[in-house]
Amino acid sequence: MGGMIPLSLTEIATIVGGSVSGDETVMVTGPAVLDSRAAEQGGLLVAFQGERVDGHDFAGAAAEKGAVAVLGSRPTALPTVVVDDAEAAVQKLATHVVAQLRGSLRVIGVTGSQGKTSTKDFMAAIFSSVAPTVSTLGNLNNELGAPVTMSRATADTRYLVLEMGARYIGDIARLAGLVPLDVAVVLNVGKAHLGKFGSRDAIATAKGELVQGLAPGGTAVLNADDERVAAMRSLTTGPVLTYGLAESADVRVVDLVLDSLGRPSFTLKTADAAASFTLPHTGAHNAINAAAASAAALALGIPLETSAAALATSILSKWRTEVSQLGNGATLINDSYNCSPDSAVAALDALAAIDGTRHIAVLGEILELGDASAAEHRTVGEYARTRADIVLAIGENVRPLAAGAGDRAIAFDDNEAATQWLRDNLAAGDVVLVKASRGARLDEVAAALA
Repeated sequence: MGGMIPLSLTEIATIVGGSVSGDETVMVTGPAVLDSRAAEQGGLLVAFQGERVDGHDFAGAAAEKGAVAVLGSRPTALPTVVVDDAEAAVQKLATHVVAQLRGSLRVIGVTGSQGKTSTKDFMAAIFSSVAPTVSTLGNLNNELGAPVTMSRATADTRYLVLEMGARYIGDIARLAGLVPLDVAVVLNVGKAHLGKFGSRDAIATAKGELVQGLAPGGTAVLNADDERVAAMRSLTTGPVLTYGLAESADVRVVDLVLDSLGRPSFTLKTADAAASFTLPHTGAHNAINAAAASAAALALGIPLETSAAALATSILSKWRTEVSQLGNGATLINDSYNCSPDSAVAALDALAAIDGTRHIAVLGEILELGDASAAEHRTVGEYARTRADIVLAIGENVRPLAAGAGDRAIAFDDNEAATQWLRDNLAAGDVVLVKASRGARLDEVAAALA
């Protein structure tokens, strides 16, 4: 998953405009990390003074894992490059690293309201089957996570796959401004972070910044099924590849069927090629994400057959439509990592697609919807009513969802009460979906069941 091009602390200090405290000849050869627990041999801990935790205090813990230096705002127990602004410094470091590798490195960026991490995982599977690839770990897709990922590229790296998230207009423009993109993939304009952005048009503006971050001649990969995304064609004069279910799509999903666990098989067709795909992941939405990833690969000359082979054994980041069998014979879909109204609909579709005696949706709060929260929760509840036999709605702010689900809903105050109901009532043949925003911590419910 990459390291870093070898740099001495003197060189790093020059690049980021800092000074060295300690041995300036120390060489960083391993990856930069934001969490000391993820530190590796020869690596660099990027330390921040947070509200609850001060990263500088974990230099010793990082050293035990093999880290040799720190980039931070004050000296630490390890040799340290000291800067005024660690965020700006790690971004300068990322830009420098990628600039050194630009001749042999292709950079792919992906954004969207939902599906970013799964599509990034799919792209990582495809590109790494062809040549050494560095990709975003988990969903470290913000102003810190993206440059840390960029800095992990080495002389061997041929593909750099970057997930880019946004909470405000300008966020993606700043990330894309660090490294010009060869391919920009925009998945959808949904309602995630609607409270921050205020409108879907504002979200479209934010996502469109990725297309505007393309290097000259770079390819935009756009969802033909989302009118706001398809309209981003006007933001580039370079090549555009569209994907999706629409007849007009350049990379089109056809003959989509789901097996008894809701796992899709389908064909991807272009004007002059076709390939059959079977995914080991539940949910029809994953076929669309796979089409996006395969279109990005096509833009860089990788044929559909290569993508099909790589995705047949692909692995997704944790808690994303993870299907497992419980000891009592029930089936669990753990999709608890995060949630938006649109991804809730996709997850409910995945629940309905799995064969079972009863379909039970365990739903918690969808955060960051602002003034639209009650209406959006109610709409999700109404949809859940069409996809589940029983809807467990957890939390005070989820009461509108329970109202939408009507007589299929049971409201709970907290995760513990819902977990107890599930322990008392789950039977062999039941299928259970667990889905909410990260802050609702429904992974605790899934873990208690498993």
